[in-house]
Formats: sequence, C-alpha cells, structure tokens
Amino acid sequence: MPIKASTDGGGKIQVLIVDDSASVRATLSAILADDPQIEVMGAAADPYLAAEKIRQQVPDVLFLDIEMPRMDGLTFLRKIMAQRPIPVVICSSLAAEKSDVMMEALAAGAVDVITKPRVDTAQFLNDSRMLICDVAKAAAHAKVRAGARRQPKMVVEAKHLADVVVPPISETRAASLRRSIPKTEPIVCIGASTGGTEALAAVLTRLPAASPAILIVQHMPENFTAAFARRLDGICAVAVKEAADGDQVLAGRVLIAPGNRHMLLRRAGSRYTVAIGEGPYVCRHRPSVDVMFRTAAQNAGANAMGVLLTGMGDDGARGLLEMRAMGSHTVAQDEETSIVFGMPREAIELGAVQKVMPLQKVAEEILRHCAGAAQAARAAS
Repeated sequence: MPIKASTDGGGKIQVLIVDDSASVRATLSAILADDPQIEVMGAAADPYLAAEKIRQQVPDVLFLDIEMPRMDGLTFLRKIMAQRPIPVVICSSLAAEKSDVMMEALAAGAVDVITKPRVDTAQFLNDSRMLICDVAKAAAHAKVRAGARRQPKMVVEAKHLADVVVPPISETRAASLRRSIPKTEPIVCIGASTGGTEALAAVLTRLPAASPAILIVQHMPENFTAAFARRLDGICAVAVKEAADGDQVLAGRVLIAPGNRHMLLRRAGSRYTVAIGEGPYVCRHRPSVDVMFRTAAQNAGANAMGVLLTGMGDDGARGLLEMRAMGSHTVAQDEETSIVFGMPREAIELGAVQKVMPLQKVAEEILRHCAGAAQAARAAS
C-alpha cells in the first residue's frame, strides 16, 4: 500500500533523471514511470545535457548521480541551488568510504539521498521500487524554492506497523508499567525523515555537552548514517556516533540508528542500552521511528521525551501517541519550519503531540523539560 501523492490541479510529478549509466537511467525510469502519480519528463547522461532539458522545462524533482563525466553531481547541485533551486534527490552507488560526499550533498541543499536500485534479487528491487517512488513524492513536497509550485496532497497508507517488530502491550500491562518503571535520568528520542539531516544539525548544535541522552532515527540508506554521525560529532558539543548493538544510553551522548537497521531501547533496572536488528520494514522504513518510539514508551515511560521532526508519511505518529499515553513529554516541529510537514502533521492529528514549535525552539524545550525530569529522578533516588 503506497504513499499516495494525489494532485489538486491535475498533472503528475515531473521527474528528471541525471546519470551517466544508461542501465541506471532505464531502471530508474521504469520504476518511476510505473507509479501513476509520477511522470519521467526526461533523462540525461550528464549535467550539461540536464541543464538543456531544465531550460526547456523545470522538473518538480531531480534525481542526480554524483560521479559523472564533464561535471560531477555535487558541483551541478550547487549550481542549481544558487541559480534555480529545485528538489534534488541524490541517487548514487558510492561505497561507504565515499559517504562523506553524500553529507556534503545534503548540506548543499539535496533533500534526500538514496542508493541506486539493484536488480540482483527480486526483494531488493521491490524494496528499491517502494523507496524510490516514496522519495520522489516526498521531494515534491520539499520547500526549497520560493513561488507557487504544485503541492500534491499527502495521503498516507501504511504498510507494516510496529507490531511486526515489537508486540503491542495491553492496557492492563501499560498501567502496570506506568506504576513500576523507576525514575531515571531522562532520554530524548527524535525521529526525522526528509529534511531531517539539517534539522537535526540545527537542534544538536544548540545543545551543550552536558545534555540528556539522545536516540535518533533518521531515514537514511545503509552506509551513510556513519558519515552523518561523524559530521554531527565534528560540529556538536555532544558526542555523536552511529549506534551499535548493546551501546549504553548515556547523558551527553547521541546514538543514531544505522541505515537499514531498526533501533530499540532496552532497560535493565535504571540503565538503558540499545538493540540493533533487522526485521521487516515498518511504515515503509528501516530504521523506523515507530519502532524506537514504541520501545521507549514500554521501557522508559515518563522518563522519555519524544520529538518528531520534518518528514513525509506517518512513521512515528503512532509511536509518539504511545509515548504520550505512557507519560512521555511529546513535541512536534511546526509546519512553517518543516521541509515536509507530513510526519508531524500525522502525529498532531492523532493527538500524540503536547507541544508544536518551530525548529529553533526544540533544543531549548529539550533542555527545559529534561532539567526538570533529571531533578525529579535525583529526588526519587
């Protein structure tokens, strides 16, 4: 069941593909053209040919490779953002050792990064098809340029829910946990998708070294999350790392879920660790925000704070509602500062959010709330 992006004024999402590989252009074109809400307006083998096509018709979304002849994709991206910004999705096969280039692309204005589709297994191709079409629709919503542009209405149909990874608990069990979970130091769980890399940087760079423990799920491909964590670690006072199975959840440390793996919060007494695992896609993502939020609700309860930032779809909305029901403080980014106001909107409409605020206020809210929670934990110990 796909994420639908039906248009208000007719017309499909117009996509331009720029890649020097004829087979990749053909595969991407076939995948995107198979979606009834997307039209491939053209494909180009290099940025110079792409520029000619853009002069004739400006696409809604541009899929762009990085390594190409005559001009590399990063240079072309910077020219586009300086001259005529449009939503750009980086689609690359660069290996993990080159993933820092992907971080440069996101910093330069790309709205998302995905890996090129592989056709070696039917399951991988099917997963790629789902992701590529969803990313195109998300990018079509991204606020990257001024002026009127058709904004498809978002209608979200979830695939699997968090139940396939973490079983839900009964209300009786939830009531028992609300009474029995001990007071601990606070934990902040943050979920984000499209536009989230820069939103997370904006939040984390405002935090001091002596900040509460933070867990993050950012929808991002495998191999790229380690580079993202390194980038944040270099610009933040808090320590940031890609999470590994069994990592302790500690004050002053930020753990980012690795791409293509779910991250779950575990508790033993008053100490927390994370578990990293595979499992099915949840809300069409792995890692899934809902999986992290559900485990935070069940294991941390009122000790946790949930934050949902920019992104398309509904991943995190149900989990945030579960966190609120267990006593967690819940916050969502507002529409004005969201690149894509999808995930926050879904959570707000579910009644999962206690406070809605602009991005620049989120760090302040984290510190304010967690200072009080930490004081209460120390008084209870």
